[in-house]
Amino acid sequence: MGEAARERVVVLGAGRVATHLVPALVGAGYWVAQIWSRTEASARALAEPLGISYTDALTAVPTDADIYIACVADAALPGVASRIVQAVDASDCQEQESPHRPLFLHTAGSVPMDIWREAGAARYGILYPLQTFSKERQVDMREVSLFVEASDEEVLAVVEALAHNLSDRVLRADSRRRALLHVAAVFACNFTNAMYDAAHQLLATDDIPFDVLLPLIDETAAKVHTLTPREAQTGPAVRGDVAVMQSHIHRLANNPDLQALYIQISKMISELKN
Repeated sequence: MGEAARERVVVLGAGRVATHLVPALVGAGYWVAQIWSRTEASARALAEPLGISYTDALTAVPTDADIYIACVADAALPGVASRIVQAVDASDCQEQESPHRPLFLHTAGSVPMDIWREAGAARYGILYPLQTFSKERQVDMREVSLFVEASDEEVLAVVEALAHNLSDRVLRADSRRRALLHVAAVFACNFTNAMYDAAHQLLATDDIPFDVLLPLIDETAAKVHTLTPREAQTGPAVRGDVAVMQSHIHRLANNPDLQALYIQISKMISELKN
Protein backbone atom coordinates (compact mmCIF):
# COMPACT_ATOMS: atom_id res chain seq x y z
CA MET A 1 0.00 0.00 0.00
CA GLY A 2 2.95 2.34 0.59
CA GLU A 3 3.96 2.35 -3.08
CA ALA A 4 0.37 3.00 -4.15
CA ALA A 5 0.04 6.01 -1.85
CA ARG A 6 2.83 7.84 -3.69
CA GLU A 7 1.18 7.51 -7.10
CA ARG A 8 -1.07 10.33 -8.26
CA VAL A 9 -4.03 9.17 -10.33
CA VAL A 10 -6.46 11.05 -12.56
CA VAL A 11 -9.67 9.23 -13.54
CA LEU A 12 -11.34 10.28 -16.76
CA GLY A 13 -15.04 9.46 -16.57
CA ALA A 14 -17.62 9.20 -13.81
CA GLY A 15 -19.91 6.47 -15.07
CA ARG A 16 -20.57 2.96 -13.82
CA VAL A 17 -17.01 1.64 -14.04
CA ALA A 18 -15.48 4.75 -12.47
CA THR A 19 -18.09 4.70 -9.69
CA HIS A 20 -16.66 1.38 -8.51
CA LEU A 21 -13.03 1.82 -9.55
CA VAL A 22 -12.40 5.15 -7.81
CA PRO A 23 -13.33 3.95 -4.28
CA ALA A 24 -11.23 0.82 -4.88
CA LEU A 25 -8.24 2.97 -5.84
CA VAL A 26 -8.70 5.15 -2.76
CA GLY A 27 -9.09 2.07 -0.57
CA ALA A 28 -5.87 0.63 -2.01
CA GLY A 29 -3.94 3.75 -1.04
CA TYR A 30 -3.77 5.60 -4.35
CA TRP A 31 -4.00 9.38 -4.38
CA VAL A 32 -6.85 10.12 -6.77
CA ALA A 33 -6.02 13.72 -7.57
CA GLN A 34 -8.99 14.48 -9.79
CA ILE A 35 -12.03 13.07 -11.57
CA TRP A 36 -13.00 14.45 -14.96
CA SER A 37 -16.39 13.94 -16.58
CA ARG A 38 -18.03 15.68 -19.53
CA THR A 39 -20.84 16.66 -17.12
CA GLU A 40 -20.01 18.47 -13.90
CA ALA A 41 -22.92 16.87 -12.02
CA SER A 42 -21.67 13.31 -12.55
CA ALA A 43 -18.10 14.28 -11.68
CA ARG A 44 -19.29 15.98 -8.49
CA ALA A 45 -21.51 13.04 -7.47
CA LEU A 46 -18.55 10.67 -7.57
CA ALA A 47 -15.85 12.99 -6.28
CA GLU A 48 -17.41 14.97 -3.41
CA PRO A 49 -18.19 12.05 -1.05
CA LEU A 50 -14.55 10.97 -1.37
CA GLY A 51 -13.09 14.46 -1.00
CA ILE A 52 -11.63 14.42 -4.52
CA SER A 53 -11.26 17.38 -6.86
CA TYR A 54 -13.39 17.28 -10.01
CA THR A 55 -13.87 19.09 -13.29
CA ASP A 56 -15.82 18.95 -16.53
CA ALA A 57 -13.03 20.62 -18.52
CA LEU A 58 -10.25 18.43 -19.93
CA THR A 59 -8.09 21.54 -20.10
CA ALA A 60 -8.25 21.71 -16.27
CA VAL A 61 -7.03 18.15 -15.72
CA PRO A 62 -3.61 17.97 -13.99
CA THR A 63 -0.85 17.18 -16.47
CA ASP A 64 1.66 15.91 -13.89
CA ALA A 65 -0.16 12.79 -12.66
CA ASP A 66 1.53 9.39 -12.59
CA ILE A 67 -1.44 7.44 -13.93
CA TYR A 68 -4.39 8.41 -16.13
CA ILE A 69 -7.27 5.92 -16.27
CA ALA A 70 -9.95 6.49 -18.91
CA CYS A 71 -13.33 5.01 -17.98
CA VAL A 72 -15.40 6.51 -20.77
CA ALA A 73 -17.67 5.15 -23.49
CA ASP A 74 -15.90 3.22 -26.24
CA ALA A 75 -16.83 5.79 -28.89
CA ALA A 76 -15.37 8.60 -26.78
CA LEU A 77 -12.08 6.86 -25.96
CA PRO A 78 -9.99 7.84 -29.01
CA GLY A 79 -10.85 11.51 -28.63
CA VAL A 80 -10.26 11.57 -24.87
CA ALA A 81 -6.99 9.64 -25.26
CA SER A 82 -5.69 12.03 -27.89
CA ARG A 83 -6.59 15.15 -25.93
CA ILE A 84 -5.13 14.04 -22.59
CA VAL A 85 -1.86 12.75 -24.10
CA GLN A 86 -1.45 15.97 -26.08
CA ALA A 87 -2.13 18.04 -22.96
CA VAL A 88 0.52 16.16 -20.95
CA ASP A 89 3.06 16.43 -23.78
CA ALA A 90 2.39 20.14 -24.21
CA SER A 91 2.88 20.74 -20.50
CA ASP A 92 6.21 18.92 -20.55
CA CYS A 93 7.39 21.02 -23.49
CA GLN A 94 6.44 24.28 -21.75
CA GLU A 95 8.35 23.34 -18.62
CA GLN A 96 11.43 22.53 -20.74
CA GLU A 97 12.41 19.73 -18.40
CA SER A 98 12.87 16.03 -18.95
CA PRO A 99 9.35 14.85 -19.73
CA HIS A 100 7.78 12.67 -17.08
CA ARG A 101 6.46 9.34 -18.32
CA PRO A 102 2.92 8.86 -17.02
CA LEU A 103 1.02 5.64 -17.49
CA PHE A 104 -2.15 5.83 -19.60
CA LEU A 105 -4.80 3.13 -19.14
CA HIS A 106 -8.32 2.46 -20.28
CA THR A 107 -10.90 0.02 -18.95
CA ALA A 108 -12.77 -0.99 -22.15
CA GLY A 109 -13.21 -4.56 -23.28
CA SER A 110 -13.50 -4.03 -27.03
CA VAL A 111 -11.19 -1.06 -27.67
CA PRO A 112 -7.61 -1.97 -28.69
CA MET A 113 -4.73 -0.87 -26.51
CA ASP A 114 -3.10 0.81 -29.51
CA ILE A 115 -5.38 3.85 -29.29
CA TRP A 116 -2.84 5.12 -26.74
CA ARG A 117 0.08 4.58 -29.12
CA GLU A 118 -1.86 6.35 -31.87
CA ALA A 119 -2.46 9.24 -29.45
CA GLY A 120 1.30 9.52 -28.87
CA ALA A 121 1.61 7.90 -25.42
CA ALA A 122 4.91 6.22 -24.51
CA ARG A 123 3.68 4.05 -21.61
CA TYR A 124 0.20 2.63 -21.80
CA GLY A 125 -1.98 -0.38 -21.16
CA ILE A 126 -5.32 -1.88 -20.22
CA LEU A 127 -7.11 -2.44 -16.93
CA TYR A 128 -10.32 -4.24 -17.97
CA PRO A 129 -12.74 -5.32 -15.20
CA LEU A 130 -14.93 -8.21 -16.38
CA GLN A 131 -18.02 -7.33 -14.37
CA THR A 132 -21.43 -5.72 -14.71
CA PHE A 133 -21.55 -2.46 -12.79
CA SER A 134 -24.55 -0.43 -11.64
CA LYS A 135 -24.23 2.73 -9.59
CA GLU A 136 -26.93 1.51 -7.22
CA ARG A 137 -25.15 -1.71 -6.20
CA GLN A 138 -21.93 -2.38 -4.33
CA VAL A 139 -19.36 -4.68 -5.93
CA ASP A 140 -16.35 -6.17 -4.15
CA MET A 141 -13.54 -5.22 -6.52
CA ARG A 142 -11.28 -7.84 -4.96
CA GLU A 143 -13.58 -10.48 -6.49
CA VAL A 144 -13.63 -8.90 -9.95
CA SER A 145 -11.47 -10.43 -12.69
CA LEU A 146 -9.09 -7.72 -13.96
CA PHE A 147 -7.52 -8.35 -17.36
CA VAL A 148 -4.32 -6.46 -18.10
CA GLU A 149 -2.18 -5.68 -21.14
CA ALA A 150 0.65 -3.19 -21.63
CA SER A 151 2.96 -1.58 -24.15
CA ASP A 152 6.03 -3.50 -22.91
CA GLU A 153 7.14 -5.84 -20.12
CA GLU A 154 8.25 -3.05 -17.79
CA VAL A 155 4.89 -1.33 -18.07
CA LEU A 156 3.07 -4.65 -17.76
CA ALA A 157 4.72 -5.22 -14.38
CA VAL A 158 3.46 -1.81 -13.23
CA VAL A 159 -0.08 -2.46 -14.48
CA GLU A 160 -0.13 -5.90 -12.86
CA ALA A 161 1.02 -4.42 -9.54
CA LEU A 162 -1.80 -1.86 -9.73
CA ALA A 163 -4.32 -4.58 -10.59
CA HIS A 164 -3.15 -6.80 -7.71
CA ASN A 165 -3.65 -3.86 -5.33
CA LEU A 166 -7.30 -3.82 -6.41
CA SER A 167 -8.23 -7.45 -7.03
CA ASP A 168 -7.31 -11.02 -6.18
CA ARG A 169 -8.13 -12.08 -9.76
CA VAL A 170 -5.60 -10.62 -12.20
CA LEU A 171 -5.04 -12.16 -15.63
CA ARG A 172 -3.21 -11.17 -18.82
CA ALA A 173 -5.16 -10.81 -22.06
CA ASP A 174 -4.15 -9.13 -25.30
CA SER A 175 -6.62 -7.03 -27.30
CA ARG A 176 -7.82 -9.99 -29.39
CA ARG A 177 -8.58 -12.17 -26.37
CA ARG A 178 -10.11 -9.25 -24.48
CA ALA A 179 -12.50 -8.60 -27.38
CA LEU A 180 -13.54 -12.26 -27.28
CA LEU A 181 -14.07 -12.03 -23.52
CA HIS A 182 -16.26 -8.99 -24.08
CA VAL A 183 -18.46 -10.78 -26.62
CA ALA A 184 -18.80 -13.75 -24.27
CA ALA A 185 -19.70 -11.38 -21.43
CA VAL A 186 -22.48 -9.85 -23.54
CA PHE A 187 -24.02 -13.29 -23.99
CA ALA A 188 -23.55 -14.30 -20.34
CA CYS A 189 -24.67 -11.01 -18.81
CA ASN A 190 -26.40 -8.49 -21.07
CA PHE A 191 -28.42 -10.95 -23.15
CA THR A 192 -29.29 -12.97 -20.05
CA ASN A 193 -30.56 -9.84 -18.32
CA ALA A 194 -32.64 -9.04 -21.42
CA MET A 195 -34.28 -12.45 -20.98
CA TYR A 196 -35.07 -11.52 -17.37
CA ASP A 197 -36.73 -8.38 -18.68
CA ALA A 198 -38.78 -10.43 -21.17
CA ALA A 199 -39.89 -12.72 -18.34
CA HIS A 200 -40.74 -9.67 -16.22
CA GLN A 201 -42.93 -8.26 -19.00
CA LEU A 202 -44.73 -11.57 -19.51
CA LEU A 203 -45.52 -11.98 -15.81
CA ALA A 204 -46.67 -8.37 -15.54
CA THR A 205 -49.47 -9.04 -18.04
CA ASP A 206 -51.15 -11.14 -15.33
CA ASP A 207 -49.87 -9.23 -12.27
CA ILE A 208 -47.47 -12.00 -11.25
CA PRO A 209 -44.48 -10.61 -9.29
CA PHE A 210 -41.09 -11.12 -10.89
CA ASP A 211 -39.54 -12.23 -7.61
CA VAL A 212 -41.23 -15.64 -7.88
CA LEU A 213 -38.50 -16.39 -10.45
CA LEU A 214 -35.58 -15.40 -8.23
CA PRO A 215 -34.96 -18.86 -6.69
CA LEU A 216 -34.98 -20.32 -10.21
CA ILE A 217 -32.59 -17.63 -11.47
CA ASP A 218 -30.26 -18.10 -8.50
CA GLU A 219 -30.13 -21.89 -8.92
CA THR A 220 -29.53 -21.61 -12.67
CA ALA A 221 -26.53 -19.35 -12.04
CA ALA A 222 -25.26 -21.52 -9.17
CA LYS A 223 -25.28 -24.69 -11.26
CA VAL A 224 -22.64 -23.45 -13.70
CA HIS A 225 -20.16 -23.20 -10.82
CA THR A 226 -20.00 -27.00 -10.86
CA LEU A 227 -21.49 -28.05 -14.22
CA THR A 228 -20.77 -26.92 -17.77
CA PRO A 229 -23.58 -24.78 -19.21
CA ARG A 230 -24.49 -27.62 -21.54
CA GLU A 231 -24.72 -30.09 -18.65
CA ALA A 232 -26.86 -27.62 -16.69
CA GLN A 233 -29.37 -27.06 -19.52
CA THR A 234 -32.96 -28.08 -18.75
CA GLY A 235 -36.37 -27.30 -20.26
CA PRO A 236 -38.61 -28.46 -23.09
CA ALA A 237 -36.15 -27.76 -25.92
CA VAL A 238 -33.40 -29.98 -24.51
CA ARG A 239 -36.02 -32.69 -23.78
CA GLY A 240 -37.45 -32.42 -27.27
CA ASP A 241 -40.91 -31.79 -25.83
CA VAL A 242 -42.58 -30.44 -28.98
CA ALA A 243 -46.07 -30.25 -27.45
CA VAL A 244 -44.96 -27.95 -24.65
CA MET A 245 -42.96 -25.75 -27.01
CA GLN A 246 -45.93 -25.41 -29.38
CA SER A 247 -48.10 -24.42 -26.41
CA HIS A 248 -45.58 -21.73 -25.44
CA ILE A 249 -45.35 -20.45 -29.02
CA HIS A 250 -49.13 -20.20 -29.21
CA ARG A 251 -49.23 -18.29 -25.92
CA LEU A 252 -46.79 -15.75 -27.39
CA ALA A 253 -48.97 -15.06 -30.44
CA ASN A 254 -49.64 -11.49 -29.32
CA ASN A 255 -45.92 -10.77 -29.02
CA PRO A 256 -44.34 -11.77 -32.36
CA ASP A 257 -40.85 -10.55 -31.38
CA LEU A 258 -40.72 -12.76 -28.28
CA GLN A 259 -42.34 -15.58 -30.22
CA ALA A 260 -39.60 -15.44 -32.86
CA LEU A 261 -36.96 -15.26 -30.13
CA TYR A 262 -38.47 -18.29 -28.36
CA ILE A 263 -38.38 -20.32 -31.59
CA GLN A 264 -34.78 -19.33 -32.40
CA ILE A 265 -33.39 -20.02 -28.93
CA SER A 266 -35.28 -23.31 -28.65
CA LYS A 267 -33.76 -24.35 -31.98
CA MET A 268 -30.29 -23.45 -30.71
CA ILE A 269 -30.79 -25.47 -27.48
CA SER A 270 -32.14 -28.43 -29.41
CA GLU A 271 -29.10 -28.42 -31.70
CA LEU A 272 -26.67 -28.07 -28.80
CA LYS A 273 -27.85 -31.32 -27.19
CA ASN A 274 -26.70 -33.34 -30.24
